[in-house]
Amino acid sequence: MSKHRYISTIKTYYEGCNAQNPEIMMSTFTDDVVHYFVDHTSVSTAKGLANYWCKAAAQTLATWSVDHALVKEPEAVIEWSMLWRPLSEKNHELLRGTEWFIFRDEKIAEIRSYHCNFFLSDRKNRQLHDFNYAGRGYTPED
Repeated sequence: MSKHRYISTIKTYYEGCNAQNPEIMMSTFTDDVVHYFVDHTSVSTAKGLANYWCKAAAQTLATWSVDHALVKEPEAVIEWSMLWRPLSEKNHELLRGTEWFIFRDEKIAEIRSYHCNFFLSDRKNRQLHDFNYAGRGYTPED
């Protein structure tokens, strides 16, 4: 796996998530970080995102790991695994996905997370919520 400094930052971010430590997470973010999701609205600001993950990890007993990574500055892309317990289940499950990161001033400024979560299956969860696809030059929906 890449030893690039962006990947080290992402791993530190995940360590903060796994430890439910907002200070560690916030040390990896720009103040105005935005995290886009396929299964709910985006989460903004370093404090807002760190608090979000502290709550989510506590509720689902989730832990994350980085499995594969590529970097082309100012972006990084990873494949991840998350061991978690869905709220409706008794046992942990493994969920896999990918995240695209944009860095600014050596910190995470944007995260776009893609995964297919059986428990949150819905047609509206096929793309990122709140993401300006047209403004970024992506294929239009029409």
